Amino acid sequence: MRLNWLRHSLLGMGLAIAAAQPVHAADKVLERGNYLLNGIVACGNCHTPKGPDGKAIPGQDLAGGTVIEVPVFRAVAPNITPDRETGIGSWTDAQIITSIREGKRPDGSIIGPPMPIEMYRDLSDSDAKALVAALRAVKPVANKTEKSTYKIPLPPAYGPPVGRVADVSPQNQVRYGGYLASIGHCLECHTPDDKGRLIMTRLGGGGRMLPSFPSGVVMSANLTPGNPDGVAHWSSAQFKTTMRTGIRPDGRALVRTMAFDWYKSINDSDLNALLAYLRTLKPIKN
Repeated sequence: MRLNWLRHSLLGMGLAIAAAQPVHAADKVLERGNYLLNGIVACGNCHTPKGPDGKAIPGQDLAGGTVIEVPVFRAVAPNITPDRETGIGSWTDAQIITSIREGKRPDGSIIGPPMPIEMYRDLSDSDAKALVAALRAVKPVANKTEKSTYKIPLPPAYGPPVGRVADVSPQNQVRYGGYLASIGHCLECHTPDDKGRLIMTRLGGGGRMLPSFPSGVVMSANLTPGNPDGVAHWSSAQFKTTMRTGIRPDGRALVRTMAFDWYKSINDSDLNALLAYLRTLKPIKN
């Protein structure tokens, strides 16, 4: 009798542990997704509507409606909350990942700039799944947004279908920093473009015209070591302060086109990796 009781107890404990493991794993995935969503990827910088002061409107996280207008397009950030009628609540996980990494909606239409599709193709499989988990956890908001309009032709595709994308190890600081620079769209904003397509030979060289909040335009800065006053020549402490507060070492304030309201949650090791990578960029005079 006692032996049978012990066997049943051990079996019950084993089942409990096995049941707890997927929950624990799911928690880790969501934690990573929230870190990305509310940090380096900063989806809310475009997809959360902002008030006249350029700050995100409370209660409207990722509800869309932000207008980004330059001479070649008028882009309206869509609602990416889980609302089934006006957001992405009816999309499958695979469809969400395809829209992020390949720029293709479930209906087959192509997503145009300024969505940094060419950079998001580098998003690893595990981070893509984590982002989906975080997006699923956002409060649904009913908000129908207008369609974007373009005066430039959109490509039929941004490349072949994205296959498996492995994680980049944080142990390789420079390579991981490059990964963060891609998914954080640093290079998307800070690389000059020609009719919406990045000039990759001038990677990080700045000079791209971007909308500033609440109105007007701003030219992105040169992030390469070719800029004597740029981030590649700042100390680690100066870089972190600017990323988290929007205040440059010289005291000048950055406009809220820069996502420092989100970047302030990036941890020290990731910011160190990002800076290490930026210091390796080919110097560009601009």
